[in-house]
Amino acid sequence: MQRFSCPLCGTSAYFHNLTCVCGAQLAYDPQTQSMVVDAFLCVNRARIDCNWTAPRQGAFCASCAMSRVVPVLHVGDNLRLLARAERGKRWVLANLAQWGWFTRADTGARPRFLMLSEDTGGRTQRVIMGHAGGEITINVTEADELIRLKRQLDLGEQYRSMVGHFRHEMAHFLFDRLTALPGFLPAFRDIFGDEREPYGEALKRYYADLPDPGEDYITRYAAAHPHEDWAESVAHLLHMVDFTDSFVSTGLTMAGVPDGYHPYVEDDTVRLLGIASEVAIAVNDINRALDNGDLYPFVLTGPVRAKLAFAHHWLRSALAAAARSERHSA
Repeated sequence: MQRFSCPLCGTSAYFHNLTCVCGAQLAYDPQTQSMVVDAFLCVNRARIDCNWTAPRQGAFCASCAMSRVVPVLHVGDNLRLLARAERGKRWVLANLAQWGWFTRADTGARPRFLMLSEDTGGRTQRVIMGHAGGEITINVTEADELIRLKRQLDLGEQYRSMVGHFRHEMAHFLFDRLTALPGFLPAFRDIFGDEREPYGEALKRYYADLPDPGEDYITRYAAAHPHEDWAESVAHLLHMVDFTDSFVSTGLTMAGVPDGYHPYVEDDTVRLLGIASEVAIAVNDINRALDNGDLYPFVLTGPVRAKLAFAHHWLRSALAAAARSERHSA
């Protein structure tokens, strides 16, 4: 993620900042991908610290407007958890916007988020994250770091985060958008398998005998079904592009990372993954010096790299291809 600056005094600002040290009220404009002042502010600014601009006075920003359902906010810790979850959503949307997704130039459908909590003020409800028909269900309870860590350990997962949940579920939504493009589904099935395989039955087999991901899958869960293989691959692609972008945006340099490198502009997946791996190894070494876990504890095998390259190509080029198709049909 890029670093920003205050338009008034030039002081460095970060993506989630609400104010500058000079006293200016900062807002993030998702269209220009910059910090601005004197803009219409999201009505959720005071409630959940949303710092995005709104299209008009008294309106939600583009991110908050996607949340069609939110928890009962006066119950338990729901307000704080929603604020943390929405913070992660804004981050992921800003990442995707660098490839054109959900910007003004993107005329396609937007996801609808159901932001649910296990705490309803009465009995605890079960919330299953997922995507169906353009609706993405997110369990904001996992915005609690201790709860999320416990589930990560219980499920034997190497990595679990709110940003990761958004990236995974958004990948399912983007799959539905991409299926409208000529050539996507045949190419997808050549690499990931046939997504028409009954999903429920595949999950039953997966949970009955948790498979080893082996060389073919980025995570164990990716082996459950072609849809999950796609979603896990996309999520990991976004992880790597984003942490590499964050590294170079700090001004840090190291061998193997070209000066002025822009990961979101890169169209060569082999080069992108090579540079991202160099960054991950370096940060892993720093984390180990502090006895912390690795930044990115995954191995990119040949089959996994092929899937990441497929996702990278389509996510970067889909909107341009769709625009060309619209022009030809007009």
